[in-house]
Amino acid sequence: MAATKRQAGKPAARTGARGNGSRGGGSERRQALVDIAAELFAERGFKATTVREIGDAAGVLSGSLYHHFDSKETIADEILSTYLDGIVQTYKRIIDEHPRPGDALRELVRSAFASLGPHRAAITILQNERSYLAELPRFAYLTKIENDVRRMWVKVIEAGIAEGTFRDDLDPKLTYQFLRDAIWVAVRWFTPSGRLSVDQLADQYLKLVMEGLETGR
Repeated sequence: MAATKRQAGKPAARTGARGNGSRGGGSERRQALVDIAAELFAERGFKATTVREIGDAAGVLSGSLYHHFDSKETIADEILSTYLDGIVQTYKRIIDEHPRPGDALRELVRSAFASLGPHRAAITILQNERSYLAELPRFAYLTKIENDVRRMWVKVIEAGIAEGTFRDDLDPKLTYQFLRDAIWVAVRWFTPSGRLSVDQLADQYLKLVMEGLETGR
């Protein structure tokens, strides 16, 4: 799941970033190729999308694409690691800035919804291709980051239960799973240009869930 009512900031390059050339040193053309590939991966599926199709959509030959990336796995790696690194940094900042569990959880939810637009492709790829990617060694970090995110959210929920803000009959891990899945599935139908803005969507969601979580004290 991801910035409060603003987009999560882009992270610094991952240590040991994979692929030809540095992530930060890539040209606008390189980023354009990543964006095109991300849309194809989200719409057609990672496994079903070929390097040639990415090249065709970008208007370049496959050989030119290999000048920037050594494989489509490298492109997917860049898409996912950029999103996940950014969201982890955002969650950490929110928790540091909001010591009260109720406030922290609200901002975590808002930041997760805020990520649906700018990171739609990455979230869709994770939803649809997670099991397949997990079999590839270069994506081993997915499990670690997912576990890190889970621990952060669960810790906030546990703190809220301990201080009496959240109901004491809640299962923190199960509560996190409900929150996460309800937010992530919205990527399939939410459009930033639709009837509700991302902030309005988050407001509606919070009205629905917080009444069930909070004790009313």
